[in-house]
Amino acid sequence: MLRVFHTVAAQSGFAAAEIALGKSKSSISLDISALETRLGLKLCKRGRSGFSLTSEGQAVLDATLTLMQDLQHFQQRINQISGILSGTFRLYVPDNLQTHGETPLIRAIGTFTSLHPNVFMTVHSASTRDVEVAVTNGQATAGIALYPQHMPGIQSVPLVAEALNLYCGARHPLFEMPEEDITLDLLAAQRIIAVSDAATSPRWKEIRTHLSFHASAENVDARALLILSGNFIGFLPEAFAKPLVDRQLLRRISFDDLQLITCFHFLARLSPETEVMVETFRALLEESY
Repeated sequence: MLRVFHTVAAQSGFAAAEIALGKSKSSISLDISALETRLGLKLCKRGRSGFSLTSEGQAVLDATLTLMQDLQHFQQRINQISGILSGTFRLYVPDNLQTHGETPLIRAIGTFTSLHPNVFMTVHSASTRDVEVAVTNGQATAGIALYPQHMPGIQSVPLVAEALNLYCGARHPLFEMPEEDITLDLLAAQRIIAVSDAATSPRWKEIRTHLSFHASAENVDARALLILSGNFIGFLPEAFAKPLVDRQLLRRISFDDLQLITCFHFLARLSPETEVMVETFRALLEESY
């Protein structure tokens, strides 16, 4: 009940907590009501005026945070004493991270969970910005993100670069056009899906000033959906696009070998409570790449 309360407070309401907890609002409401009865305190106000904590609720939240930190510290000490990892490892990954095939992340998760069966593994998919927030506020044990973090207490380790190529769908006018006929002026006339600032290439800064961006999609599946509609062109990871290219649903637009590179980083908030698990998983992840 305290964990439900903590999530509701962190999400500033029941509606947002629904997604984070995977529970209905009515179920969350029952948990909060049961906790209030158990403690004999009114913890929050909810209604037309919005959600807010009472003064008692804020004090209980502070005590809950302290309790959760103490429990994590206790688990860490047991891990150190026994040499056996246990507890919860909350890994946040961006929803545009490729999981097709035998990827290093899949290998690292497989090895980690095989070697340490007492660890309860939870994996959350989120936007890269939400991954960063989850790591910095301690909600995540560790995360994989596009952007490095240079903040005190945050460990940031570059992992691997990923190549992105430019594609159009089978319905797009460029699909049947000879490669030599595709010029920068022609690309400038197309509706292009916006590109993350994390993607770079030697000529990209110059080329992008000529292009028109008419849509955005943070994750790969959404970007592919727009491209397959035939109205947009955009960048996709090679591994993701290959099966669609093989089925002649997508065509790569080479345009002078234009390719963007993004680099994924392993992020973790340095903490005595999670240090052993984080370092163990990080080492396995680096070995897998």
